[in-house]
Amino acid sequence: MSAETVEQVVDKKPSEAFLSKRRKKLVTDPLVDDNPITIQVLGICSALAVTTQMKPTLVMAISVIFVIVMSNFVISLMRNTIPSRVRIIVQLAVVATLVTLVSEVLKAFAYDMYKELSVFIGLIITNCIVMGRLEAFALGNKPYDSILDGFGSALGYSWIILAVAFFRELWGSGSLFGIPIFDYVSGIFGEDFQLATNGLMVSPVGAFIILGLIIWVQRTKTGYVEH
Repeated sequence: MSAETVEQVVDKKPSEAFLSKRRKKLVTDPLVDDNPITIQVLGICSALAVTTQMKPTLVMAISVIFVIVMSNFVISLMRNTIPSRVRIIVQLAVVATLVTLVSEVLKAFAYDMYKELSVFIGLIITNCIVMGRLEAFALGNKPYDSILDGFGSALGYSWIILAVAFFRELWGSGSLFGIPIFDYVSGIFGEDFQLATNGLMVSPVGAFIILGLIIWVQRTKTGYVEH
């Protein structure tokens, strides 16, 4: 009796493209359609607190991008080994480690910025955007997708706070990145032409106004309706 070997041919599904349509949406959706600040209404505190000037706002944006991307990556790598009952503790430990790293780098290489942002850098640990992406995405998806998701959410957060800071510094202080724009414009048109600043813009009320206008324009354009 002869033995026959049956070869089973397994059809392998083609691997997903490096930047497939689904993966592109992970980055692009949080920019407008699912923005963490204007749609999900997360991260409002830092959007109001650090946006009086562009420079600290840019540093804050870069810090948040680093923390969200790296925490998403680390938690995704550990997702199959983290017990469900301690997952929040593990997430906080990872985020706190990354935030401490950012804080120490600022302290070493940009001490003046560290003194200006030290409190708010520490609050990244409890930022709802960071913890939300870990819970909603990183715990259930592969590392690369988690990196894209974190990067998209961080970019969505960053462009909003930078936009708020742009108008607050320009209208409140007459400058951008410390460069006196209003004085420069007045010098071109002569002493009789003076651009006045608005002190309201350097207060939290000014931040609320600018952020509200951005939300209004964005939702008018996209047709988003709160349910």
